[in-house]
Amino acid sequence: MDIRKLQKIAVAALEDIKAKDIEVITTSKLSPLFDRVIIATGDSNRHVKSLAKNVHDTAREADVQVVGIEGEETGEWVLVDLGDIVVHVMQPAVRAYYNLEELWKVVPKRPRKKAAGDAEGE
Repeated sequence: MDIRKLQKIAVAALEDIKAKDIEVITTSKLSPLFDRVIIATGDSNRHVKSLAKNVHDTAREADVQVVGIEGEETGEWVLVDLGDIVVHVMQPAVRAYYNLEELWKVVPKRPRKKAAGDAEGE
């Protein structure tokens, strides 16, 4: 399935039951394992579990193979692995603590300033 279509399915499933602060991060240049990370917030254990279940169920209805789902027991942080996209649904405190957005965002490299004595082409 096209990655953009899969992303729309996952985001729509989150929006459908009122996920907050949905963020999609392209990770294809950072990891060969998946192309996108979607992070969303739920208000409570029950809300987080429901959001993750809705992503899971909606993906399966669209004939997407769900690789796995982790964290349903506690509902503080549930991960839904859709292969090319990994969806993280978290409670606000957990999301703030782990700050996955900072981990996965690509920070442009600044050119290294040449130090005195650096040879040309190094």
